[in-house]
Amino acid sequence: MQNGMHTDTERCVRAVQSKDARFDGWFFTAVLTTRIYCRPSCPVVPPKPENMTFYPSAAACQQAGFRACKRCRPDTSPGSPEWNQRADLVARAMRLIADGTVDREGVPGLAARLGYSTRQIERQLLAELGAGPLALARAQRAQTARLLIETTALPMAEIAFAAGFSSIRTFNDTVRDVFALSPSELRNRRPKTTVLTPGTLTLRLPFRVPLNPDNLFGHLAATAVPGVEEWRAGAYRRTLRLPYGHGIASLTPKSDHIACRLTLSDLRDLPVAISRCRRMLDLDADPVAVDDQLRTDPVLAPLVDKAPGRRVPRTVDEAEFAVRAVLGQQVSTAAARTHAARLVTAHGEPVDDPEGGLTHLFPSPESLAAVNPETLAMPNTRRTTFTTLVAQLADGALHLGVESDWTETRTQLLALPGFGPWTADVIAMRALGDPDAFLPTDLGIRRAAQELGLPSTPAALTARAAAWRPWRAYAVQYLWATDSHPINFLPV
Repeated sequence: MQNGMHTDTERCVRAVQSKDARFDGWFFTAVLTTRIYCRPSCPVVPPKPENMTFYPSAAACQQAGFRACKRCRPDTSPGSPEWNQRADLVARAMRLIADGTVDREGVPGLAARLGYSTRQIERQLLAELGAGPLALARAQRAQTARLLIETTALPMAEIAFAAGFSSIRTFNDTVRDVFALSPSELRNRRPKTTVLTPGTLTLRLPFRVPLNPDNLFGHLAATAVPGVEEWRAGAYRRTLRLPYGHGIASLTPKSDHIACRLTLSDLRDLPVAISRCRRMLDLDADPVAVDDQLRTDPVLAPLVDKAPGRRVPRTVDEAEFAVRAVLGQQVSTAAARTHAARLVTAHGEPVDDPEGGLTHLFPSPESLAAVNPETLAMPNTRRTTFTTLVAQLADGALHLGVESDWTETRTQLLALPGFGPWTADVIAMRALGDPDAFLPTDLGIRRAAQELGLPSTPAALTARAAAWRPWRAYAVQYLWATDSHPINFLPV
């Protein structure tokens, strides 16, 4: 699938007529006769082709005067895979908008983070998505409002504020414009069986099938840092450092969604918390496109066929992951967890977990930069790597975020003492989200390559892996899964 799919009318019509859920989030169908917009897999009888028009975003539909379908709820479809697989300006802007930047910092803040003028950002988003940053942020606010209306018993005034609206009136008008229902009508429509726990939000995170949860949750559980993360009763739980406060997320894989329970100290953090959980679990990926490409290699094809839909386990905090990657250099997974747990106990911020088990936020770069290096139980060279990294993160010389330019940031990381290709690439893959990051020096990958008859020297394996582009990070997941010890923190 490619960018601008909404302009391929014939292909869109076929997707709608076959109710193909793989295309949900890639484009939206607006029905000219009813003035309603839907996801491609909407269960109602498809309209006549001449009554359909297609848009690249829910915001563009809303801006053109269409309202969300009450049956298929197009706003709850997975996000477009485009924004996590591309490295250009529009994709980076979309990742920031999902992370709540426009609501917190306005369009000038969005532009400043990307290093472009507000006019350039607006022009590019409008050209590709049919809506500017304010309209895209408004669509997200409407979806946040709907979630809060349906999953909490909060008064509407509190919901309006938490969802980022400047007034009750704007909140009421927007909800009515987008959903063709007033906030109270939306609340009355929710199932009577809905159980509301004060302070906790329960929601479903959709994804495109197939999804193989084994490597995804297995990796997160195996590397979990005590106090910050845990695997309990089939759920991965962790603390979240958020713009307005902190939170605890509990994520349980189900057949057609991820069950998500969030406890937030400030409800304004809801859209950011959702965005970060989705990103960590790589839920907006297009597994069919990824797997089809990897199957073209006869060595990978049986691995893909055996367990399709592998995702790349990512992170909710890029700086945290970079610190943990350094702690994990040339040591076992267990040793890396022990190092991290010590830092958490000594320097993390305590949090209350209603369910017990989680105790701290992972320490911020600022708090780690203040640590006396002599207290760090690690070799001198790694101590230098650690202190240089946290100092650069703390003073802003190095910024790791959803908007980071993958190539530029990788170059910056490689310039730091003690940073070799493995550390830079594992950060590119798991923190920055580069779908093509590759780890040819990783011992687990080299062992898997040898067993499968692939070249096992880094140069030869990289040459062979050219056929897997732009999905080499996913190939890594398939190769890691062949090993009985798939998690290796060894090369630098």
